[in-house]
Amino acid sequence: MAKKNSDALRSQTSSEIPWNDLALVGVCLIWGINFSVIKLSLVYFDPLAFNAVRFPLAALVLIGMLKVNGPIPMPRREHYFKIILLGILGNVVYQLLFIYGIDKTLAGNSSLILATVPVWTLLLATTLNKERHGIGVWSGIIITLVGICFVVSGNRTNLSLDGNLPVGDLLVLLAAITWALYTVGSQNLAREYGALPVTAWTLCIATPGLILAGSKSLWSMDLGKVPIVSWIGVCYAGVMALAVAYYFWNYSLEKIGAPRTAAFSNLVPVIALTTALVLLGEVPSTPQLIGTGIILIGLWITRQGKSDATTSSVNNRKLS
Repeated sequence: MAKKNSDALRSQTSSEIPWNDLALVGVCLIWGINFSVIKLSLVYFDPLAFNAVRFPLAALVLIGMLKVNGPIPMPRREHYFKIILLGILGNVVYQLLFIYGIDKTLAGNSSLILATVPVWTLLLATTLNKERHGIGVWSGIIITLVGICFVVSGNRTNLSLDGNLPVGDLLVLLAAITWALYTVGSQNLAREYGALPVTAWTLCIATPGLILAGSKSLWSMDLGKVPIVSWIGVCYAGVMALAVAYYFWNYSLEKIGAPRTAAFSNLVPVIALTTALVLLGEVPSTPQLIGTGIILIGLWITRQGKSDATTSSVNNRKLS
């Protein structure tokens, strides 16, 4: 009898642990730190060369993770085009916009602009997937945007968002919209095939193109002069920020849907600002600190909101 009660207690405790939320917090930690890691690494690496090294690392890790679970699965023929498109969109287009954008602006600035991803995701999910969302989800996202405005306005001189938008900021903004489109587009595939296969397929599709794009820059570099810290940064950005984080991102898409998954990305600028302070000396102002608190409140409200997605005839065809 005692054993049954103990098993029941363990089962209840396990079911109460928000594993999806914990996984997403882990992703936010990885990505938040990644901004400063990339900025430090790009002192010695050309952006294209940086991607040419880290993407093969990520691809190898993901293939290894797939093999552990048995034979590598393949998608159905009718999904080939969509997977190829998502691979190009979420890894080639997004990564080029992101890596060149962060190279031309501040680490904290990049993280704040990318924090608009939930807005674009919600709009795209509503338009493409015909999803309906409760007032809690909408309210939480609006509150997080207010927090982002506080953070941005708290350092207008450095962020350069007051009339003369620099190229770096514009590239990162386009990257945010691109990532939102990838998030919505891959949601149904992740639910059908699982997070790991979709992550591996889309990333492996992009890897040859990124290697080709960066091969010239990589060949012209004196790799012997690159310090070990930068190589560690490349490994972190490839294995952790791409392979591990992408997997858990798609895992969350499969379990809780695109809007609530994307809402967690608002934690990234909070972590990124803190990391940039420690590693890069980017000091946040008082309005920025207030904004981080508002972002956390908005994230909590979004998490409590019920995201009632309805399935239309378009969604039934899984946007193939």
